Amino acid sequence: MTFLRDTATIFSREFAPVWRDPLSLVFTMAQPLLFLYLFGPLLENGTDTPGPAWQWFVPGILIMMCLSGPLMAGYFLLLDLIGGSMERLLVTPVSRTALLVGRTLKEFVVLLAQAVLIIGLAVPLGLDPHVPGVLTGLTLLVVFGIGLGGLSFVLAIVSAPGGELFYGVTQVVMFPLLLLSGVLLPVENGPGWLQVAAAVNPVTYVVEAERALFAGRFLDAPVLWGAAAAVVTALLGLHLARRRMARGL
Repeated sequence: MTFLRDTATIFSREFAPVWRDPLSLVFTMAQPLLFLYLFGPLLENGTDTPGPAWQWFVPGILIMMCLSGPLMAGYFLLLDLIGGSMERLLVTPVSRTALLVGRTLKEFVVLLAQAVLIIGLAVPLGLDPHVPGVLTGLTLLVVFGIGLGGLSFVLAIVSAPGGELFYGVTQVVMFPLLLLSGVLLPVENGPGWLQVAAAVNPVTYVVEAERALFAGRFLDAPVLWGAAAAVVTALLGLHLARRRMARGL
């Protein structure tokens, strides 16, 4: 009960700014929304994609949002570390595991709300959602996002107090992962070396799993590989973040 109370306290603290300013959810989605409205129609009217354009493109937009959201979640932890508020929390009786879980739950709720909004906006554009597949895809997205959030927390702790390492690594890592996962254009249309690079990118498998699920193809092999990549990322992120938090900041 103490752990649950501590987790709820941290979640409330982290979610309060979002609750007071819900429009911030939309502002943080600026890049995915631009791609949805300005890039998506180009695919619909002239680029070969495996299957209907919007069924193929929207899952990639969700992964883009997952990379730009949870992967940057450590930024707020970094601000707390620089400002000293995290040190004040650590001298309270609050469980250190609850510090991690509460922050992770906040990222979970925000990511889920943004994903539902993107899907709702994409339906008038031509997305025909397969409801059970979409629900399963959202679950997979959240699992993957939790892992990215945990890794981001670890990077923020290691980067404190300056923060330069955090900003450098997130920018250097995020865009190659994004471009090599095929969220914008089919990787199959690229040269051989690009396809090899995409094959060693774990985000690629999550993207392909999302696309299969949104089409209702639950038994396709990409679903299994994508689920494995998401679960491994989640377990790794949570394990490293919990161990680093337990060791102190």
